[in-house]
Amino acid sequence: MPYDSAATRSRLLDAAYDEFSARGLAGARVDRIAAEARANKQAIYAYFGSKDGLFDAMLAVRMSSLADAAPFTPDDLPAYAGALFDALQDNPDILRLTQWAWLERAEVTPAEVESHHSKAQAIAAASATALTETQAMDIFILVLSLCTAWTTTAPALQAVGDPNPTTRQATHRAAVIAATAAVVGALSA
Repeated sequence: MPYDSAATRSRLLDAAYDEFSARGLAGARVDRIAAEARANKQAIYAYFGSKDGLFDAMLAVRMSSLADAAPFTPDDLPAYAGALFDALQDNPDILRLTQWAWLERAEVTPAEVESHHSKAQAIAAASATALTETQAMDIFILVLSLCTAWTTTAPALQAVGDPNPTTRQATHRAAVIAATAAVVGALSA
């Protein structure tokens, strides 16, 4: 069977997703990733340069898929908040990965800075009032916080015996959308 480098790279990224989301950057082991991907450990270094490079590549791929699942709509942030909330519920490991990155790395990457900066600029441009980029960034950060809060608090609600987690999740989603609309309205006034 001929060697397929694209397939090997893809398997490594998938295995890295599982390993890094479960154990973080420090706890992940390239031996486990290579074994899970049915690849030689040296392939990780050949394709990605290092374990950190693999983490960065895997996170970029997953964040891109999140962006596809929840396209950014600066002119309708409540709809974006609902879509992002849904995408995070469908892919909770993405949030876990970003939390690992925040815990294990002191600085944000240039790509993260650019992503947040461009979103703030788009929010400011789409605003009916003259929002500053700082106000637009505040709105964006609040939307992210609202969308991620459920994923981090839902296990505690389930632990204390939330009688209907599905209904509670739908109620929380509606609250995220309403709160986003209120934040946009308050900061845009």
